Amino acid sequence: MTALPADVALLVIDLQPDFMPGGALACEQGDALVAPINALLAERRYRTVVATQDWHPANHASFASQHPGHLPFEAILLHAQPQTLWPDHCVQGSTGAALHPGVDWTVADLILRKGSRQQVDSYSAFRENHGPDGTRPATGLAGWLHERGIREVHVCGLARDYCVLWSAQDAVKSGFRVKFRWELTRPVTEANDGMVREALAKARIAIL
Repeated sequence: MTALPADVALLVIDLQPDFMPGGALACEQGDALVAPINALLAERRYRTVVATQDWHPANHASFASQHPGHLPFEAILLHAQPQTLWPDHCVQGSTGAALHPGVDWTVADLILRKGSRQQVDSYSAFRENHGPDGTRPATGLAGWLHERGIREVHVCGLARDYCVLWSAQDAVKSGFRVKFRWELTRPVTEANDGMVREALAKARIAIL
């Protein structure tokens, strides 16, 4: 396989057991991505590879268990912004939070952990969700990629309708060309696929 240009990076979002069947917050057929993403990395077509890892403290504010009277998948306001409440997932140090062992991650140049601040959720690889001060703090990924000469980012992983989508949108805002590897993503729910496609079209993000 021909290597891609050196200014193109691959971003693998949250390929963790908790987002797969049997996990705490399973995406539909999330486990179906393990073999093809492992094969893609083994081809070494991308000279820069970043993997993100959801990495929450046990009392994370996005967990429904931290909001008495509320259930997973309910929506509340957190820091004056809409927040979906999730089942406890990707708790730091747990098996479900590990990068999936079916992938050889040695090719990854950077593993970025996100969602580690107790009061702030973090879907995107580039910016956390809104925090108590009303801002979305940067993770530093954009600067890291820019300093390595990256101009284009390809995204894949889990979940299509949340963390992968937000990462793609923020990559555009951070000045990158972006391509969305649709077949290498899976959603929390397929009912959101229309919304995802509309959002990608609005952001002028190409679907591979």
